[in-house]
This record gives sequence, structure tokens and C-alpha cells, in this order.
Amino acid sequence: MEIKPILKTKKGELFNGDSFELLKDKSLLKKYKNKVRLVFTSPPFILQQKKSYGNLNGQEYINWIKEFGKILDPYLEKNGSVVVELGNSWEKGSPVQSTLPYEALLAFKTSCNLILCQEITYYNPARLPTPAEWVTIRRIRLKDSTSKIWWMAKTPYPYADNKNVLRPYSNAMMKLLERKKYNSGKRPSDHKINQHSFLSNNNGAIASNLISVSNTSSFDSYLNFCKKNQIKSHPARMPQAVPEFFISFLSRKGDLVLDPFAGSNTTGAAAEKLKRKWLSVEISKEFAFSSFSRFA
Repeated sequence: MEIKPILKTKKGELFNGDSFELLKDKSLLKKYKNKVRLVFTSPPFILQQKKSYGNLNGQEYINWIKEFGKILDPYLEKNGSVVVELGNSWEKGSPVQSTLPYEALLAFKTSCNLILCQEITYYNPARLPTPAEWVTIRRIRLKDSTSKIWWMAKTPYPYADNKNVLRPYSNAMMKLLERKKYNSGKRPSDHKINQHSFLSNNNGAIASNLISVSNTSSFDSYLNFCKKNQIKSHPARMPQAVPEFFISFLSRKGDLVLDPFAGSNTTGAAAEKLKRKWLSVEISKEFAFSSFSRFA
């Protein structure tokens, strides 16, 4: 029997089920094979403490994500991208950062036959000081405020356009553009700056591979919906600005975006807002239903 989405909009579909099994479905694969321009997702992290959204650890996690890569591969189009956030992990009972996320990344990359386009750092300045034992109690480690987002593809030249994610010019740059003059010439770093290198107004500065977004939302329409309908909210929601950045950068209007670990379906909501098609899968029925508020 053909599987049915639990939510369908003009742009996308949300399915409730285990993406490890659901994405093997012949009808779904036939419909979406080689059509996904961007996979943007944040799988369950490698954590010592079990979470309600499910997470594995150690070699078990590496084996799982490696096999999942093989399932995901047929969906990606040849010029498409895979963007995955893998959180940091620490050795149990020790102030030693684990290399498991990197091992998992390499296993996933190999299974999908992908190349690494770029490493992006996601910085959340509002993140709580963790791991607490080593940061706030014994004071022998620094607050863990970043995670890595890995951009991969089947080709060194997937679709990408950084003009779609320009950042506002600084006040100093705006003044430079007004006066049409700056100190050119050779710098101490041996870089030679041309007299006209910075005089073109490109409507913004090129974004860097550091994304800084505070994840501080404690009262919004999503949480209101969950509270009103007595639904448990997802405990690890990503700020919508993060998927919006990558969707704008790595896809065009009308392209298909896939998130196989949708959570509260922030990726689907971002894709809908940016006029992209989307396909999301979430294993928890409660978390899947909680995302309905994003499409009210």
C-alpha cells in the first residue's frame, strides 16, 4: 500500500515513521528518486544521556549512520548537496572530547560517495554551559557553544550561489563606498590590494563559514500550540534562520528539500517560506503533530 503523509501543503509532505525504513518504500523512492536538491538535517546526536527523540552511541551509531547514507543516496540529484549537523560528544565520565562525530561523518561520507565541500561552524552564544561537570563545577574546560555543520556533495561543483546569502555591509564599508577611496597596496600579509578592489557595491558582504544564531526561543507560536493542545514540544529545536540560510544558499525556488529527521519540522517550514518543495520524515508521532503549528 502507498504510504500517506500526515501533513500535506502546497509545497511539501510530512511523513510519520522511521526514515531508515520509510525511505526504502518503493512508491516514495519512485516519486522522489534523483530529485532532491538539498538534504538538510540534524540526526540524533551522539550523546551519553538518552533523549526522548532517540539517540545511539559508539560504534552502533557509526554503523547506523553509514547504512543510512546508502538509503539516502538514491534520492539526491547529481548537483545536489547534503548538509548535516553533528553535535559534539564527550567520553563518559571524563573531560575528554570524543572523536565519534568525526568518525561518523567519515563513515557517512564514504557510504554516500560524497566529497566535503566546506565545514561550517554554527555558534549559539546563548547555549548553556556544558558539559556542566567540567565547565561549571570543576572549571577545567570551556563552555561548548559551537557545533559543526558539514556541507557535502557528489561533485565538487554542486549548485550554490553565495549572492543569495549576502550579509549587510558594516558602517565602515558603507562609508568607504561613499568616499570611493581607501588605502590600497601591499599588506603585511603580502596580499596586494588593488585600487578598485573594494569600490563595487555588491549589495552586501559575502557570508563567512561561521553562522551565529542565538537559540533562545521560550515563547513562540510553536510552543503556544503545543501547550494549548497538550502536545510535548521537541526539546532540540533548531532556529529557523539556520535552515533558511542553507536553503537559500544551496537551492532555488521550486527545488526539493529533504529532512529525514524532521523533529518539529523547522526545515519544512523554512522551505515552505522560501517557496521550495519539501519532504520531511519524523519518527515520533507527537513531535510530527506538534509541527502542524508551523503551517497554520
